Amino acid sequence: MTNNRRGIKLRPTVIADLDTLFLFQLDKEGGYLAAFMPKDSTNKVAYLTKYTKLLNDPTVNNQTIILDGIIVGSIAKFVMEGDTEITYWIDKKFWGQGIATKALNEFLSIETHRPIFGRVAFDNFGSQKVLEKCGFEKVGSDKGFASARQMEIEEFIYKLN
Repeated sequence: MTNNRRGIKLRPTVIADLDTLFLFQLDKEGGYLAAFMPKDSTNKVAYLTKYTKLLNDPTVNNQTIILDGIIVGSIAKFVMEGDTEITYWIDKKFWGQGIATKALNEFLSIETHRPIFGRVAFDNFGSQKVLEKCGFEKVGSDKGFASARQMEIEEFIYKLN
């Protein structure tokens, strides 16, 4: 388990974390901002099946974010189409407290593969700020179908070398 001086702890995600992490992604506002969600993000069986498999994938680094002994989110590295990418989710109750920035900085100290990319919906300003505070630079954009919004939207692509 890693611990930084700001009270955020990261530890490898375990199956017992998945019930809590599933509940976080049910939040409608969070899903809207994340935009690119599974077609049926309320399907717990599909969620548990997918993430149980990912926990055993050596190309994925899943970490649970803990604050004062409470699970407050998750962060992960994965490979998609040959690119190393990151994703994170913070429980809505903890938004605006700098937790995502602290967790991402900590994560980047243990996950050293570079370059690493982050993708964010064009209107998810909070997540854009998190990436920029952690040294990511906006390098482009793409369009894709955002199932949480049921429409195609623009996403910004960020890169950290």
